[in-house]
Amino acid sequence: MQSTTDIGKADTQVKKFEMPPQFCEVAVVGMGYVGLPLALRFAEVGVKVIGIDIDPNKVDGLNSGLSHISHIDSGRISNLRKKGLFCASGEFSVVSDADAVIMCLPTPLGRNRDPDISYVLETGKSIAPHLREGCLVVLESTTFPGTTDELLREVLESGSKMSAGDDFHLAYSPEREDPGNPASCVGNVAKLVGGYTDACLDKAIVLYRKAVSDVIPVSSCRVAEAAKLLENIFRSVNIALVNELKIVYEAMGIDIWEVIDAAGTKPFGFMPFYPGPGLGGHCIPIDPFYLTWKAREFGNSTRFIELAGEINTAMPNHVVRKVAESLNEVHRSIKDSSVLVVGLAYKPNVDDERESPSYRIMDQLKANGARVSYYDPYIPVIGMTREHAQWVGEKSVRWNEVVVSAFDVVVIATAHDCIDYQELADWAQCVVDTRNAMACVDLNGCRVIKA
Repeated sequence: MQSTTDIGKADTQVKKFEMPPQFCEVAVVGMGYVGLPLALRFAEVGVKVIGIDIDPNKVDGLNSGLSHISHIDSGRISNLRKKGLFCASGEFSVVSDADAVIMCLPTPLGRNRDPDISYVLETGKSIAPHLREGCLVVLESTTFPGTTDELLREVLESGSKMSAGDDFHLAYSPEREDPGNPASCVGNVAKLVGGYTDACLDKAIVLYRKAVSDVIPVSSCRVAEAAKLLENIFRSVNIALVNELKIVYEAMGIDIWEVIDAAGTKPFGFMPFYPGPGLGGHCIPIDPFYLTWKAREFGNSTRFIELAGEINTAMPNHVVRKVAESLNEVHRSIKDSSVLVVGLAYKPNVDDERESPSYRIMDQLKANGARVSYYDPYIPVIGMTREHAQWVGEKSVRWNEVVVSAFDVVVIATAHDCIDYQELADWAQCVVDTRNAMACVDLNGCRVIKA
């Protein structure tokens, strides 16, 4: 086990390298929203990359030069395929040729909010027999402290019959993807790296410096794991705060959006966060509870995290209440009313609907007897999801006056930039706006209720 060293010492050790290890071939396991951008970045700097995924459709598509993620251009993949720098495979045995294996896998929650790291551990078992001596294994999935240097290490050592830190290297480097943000890409976002030993850290730094401009070493895998959790907990707690204040200020007749803009004029000590219909995505609604679960092992409670979770989880209920109020104003009820939910993705300008609060809003509206449809140009058809199977196969409605004007209420759940909100104001009878998207349009008599 590595000794506790400070960041300065780790950085000094890196500078001592006279002949740094070369990484000619890298395997990235998991071709999702984290793994694919990372794989393409390494390939674009000249490293040969094998992208591994158990989904044959993804593998076939990537080998045909096609992207399955809307904000990643197929041309990038096709170009790298032609250069022989990127290929995809469904076989774990291909890691035998790799100098480094980077694991980018889902870490969901179980029914009782218990961490589910089965994807990480099962993948570790699958790659372990094929690891070659001197290989570097890096985990990027968000998880609780101790996952890498205890649980994953044990699986890799058992399956490979080698010792971490001696025969192969082991490190943790949390992903920092921001899908839909064109200013954020793998190469220009600072990368934290923690190693199982000092030598593991050194090798991981050399790997990531090939593709990332700013690599920041920390003293252990656990520090890097904890830092990632803090990043997401910070967002969860602050979003919960403005969600709670939204309801409080609304009761006082005060617009939370104006309040946030006003507070944002202070040049220090304040960072704006914005309310919404609830949390979505694979990180913010899930990752904080990894620490909640781990803290219990040490006899501690995480009250801020749990309270934030309660507030954010309750926001879809608030939206549905606002829909009911909007209908009551015209002497109608949710039952037998038609509702259009605009925006199925969990954030603007992406096709990622994982954990989206839109699903919970739609579920509640349908359970109360409403006829529910959705519009999202990024998600024309709903595919299989873990928790909302009843919507599979549902298609996005067309965006035109005849279709939109026929709904009793339109709920803006996600504010994609490509949506014409002036058209919405011109066509819709009533809009329940959870994103303040209608603030700058001419309403022309359209009723707008902020939620």
